[in-house]
Amino acid sequence: MYVGIDVGTSMVKAAAFDERGRQLAVEARPVDLAIRGGFVEQDMEEVYAAVVAVLSALTAAVPGPVELAGLTGQGDGVWLVDAAGRPVRAAVSWMDGRAHELLDQWLADGTFETVFRRTGNAMFPGCPGPLLAWLEQHEPKSLDAAATALYCKDMVFQRLTGVRATDVSDASMPFLDPRTRAYDNRVVELLGLTHRRGLLAPVSDPLATARTLGEGLPAGVPLANGPYDLPACALGAGLTAPGDGLLIVGTCLASLVGTTDLDLTGEPAGLYISTDRVGYWLRAMPAMVGTAALDWVLSTTGVQHDEVDGLLEATPPGAHGVRVLPYFAPSGERAPFVEPRLRAELTGISLESGRGDLVRAVCEGIGYAARHCLEAAGLTGTLAVCGGGTRSSAWMRLLSDVLGRPLRVVEGEVGARGAVLAAAERHGVALDTAAWTEPTATVRPDAGRAAYYTKAYEDHLARLAEARGRARR
Repeated sequence: MYVGIDVGTSMVKAAAFDERGRQLAVEARPVDLAIRGGFVEQDMEEVYAAVVAVLSALTAAVPGPVELAGLTGQGDGVWLVDAAGRPVRAAVSWMDGRAHELLDQWLADGTFETVFRRTGNAMFPGCPGPLLAWLEQHEPKSLDAAATALYCKDMVFQRLTGVRATDVSDASMPFLDPRTRAYDNRVVELLGLTHRRGLLAPVSDPLATARTLGEGLPAGVPLANGPYDLPACALGAGLTAPGDGLLIVGTCLASLVGTTDLDLTGEPAGLYISTDRVGYWLRAMPAMVGTAALDWVLSTTGVQHDEVDGLLEATPPGAHGVRVLPYFAPSGERAPFVEPRLRAELTGISLESGRGDLVRAVCEGIGYAARHCLEAAGLTGTLAVCGGGTRSSAWMRLLSDVLGRPLRVVEGEVGARGAVLAAAERHGVALDTAAWTEPTATVRPDAGRAAYYTKAYEDHLARLAEARGRARR
């Protein structure tokens, strides 16, 4: 049995696989987000307790020895811990917006662009650079009490094994030089954090591995601290060739394209995620909000998740004139552009608008945002799609139409699957990656609807340009 652990933003999961990649069982536990006034935080003890709970339940449900385990989880944010890996304050989420004024300052004075030209990573309010700088200004005692500013999965890895480490994928944002695969001390200096340099976790290259201490998993299981969730999903979906892409329709709407070309010119946006393959990166455009935007519309209108497919089928393309710019995050948008003050807009609503119009409009808006990100990331090959959004077959058909291309749908726990594949590669365990990453379906676009959406996408870009202009005023 192989176990993959995926510590998500709203859900912690553990999945068991056999040697052919068949998913044997999944255990999941929800975790809370505390959202107030642009601050978004998580209780680290709650997150870690959920990890232990899902692992304990999984190993009880699927008897047999665990040969190998891999770990992944949400990226960015700041998870401050002491020397024992215990929290010194609540974790600050990647969705947090408190550092937007710092980012505004860095956008204006050129720091933002300088960091991008050195690292290939466009900072946003919820990434560690701005958050650590904000904490330095407003909560220096928290930084004084901390031994490490970790990423989510690294906190879990330290608690499960006692080892303090991160990997090149998490370290990519925003301090890693993608050419040397080491921290760029000039970037640390530019952000005013030189005296906090010791808080950055050691970068293990290749991935850190250690034996578990006995919580959740039996003592002595080999555990690899894998790439964070975006590159883990790329592995789990079989994304290995330059030009091929992956769209993750989850809480975050993430677009990734494999590349061997490190191009640090052009508009600073998105990031280059370093991988275990030297000279191969993932050009990532992780938009802030994916399924979270749809969830907000559903909760606001009282629509249940099992009603979504029916409403999408019953409502025509264009949603009777209702249109949504899906920028719902408190910290604005980070891909394929950075606009900390951008907010969502719903237009074209009248007393004749129904729930189906709102649902379809937000799904279309998310599709346009995905197309914008994939084009900016340089997609030229095949496109796989995974994440919670794949559970809606009608939404997948809509996405295929909006994107104007076939979708290789990869279902199941793709991030956990990728974590196992990364662990197997690290330990020299030969697995049939083609079998492990085989798509469950292929969705093809309708020519007529695709033509309609090509024109509608141009309208989306025009409305977005106007909204960005208003956000800057």
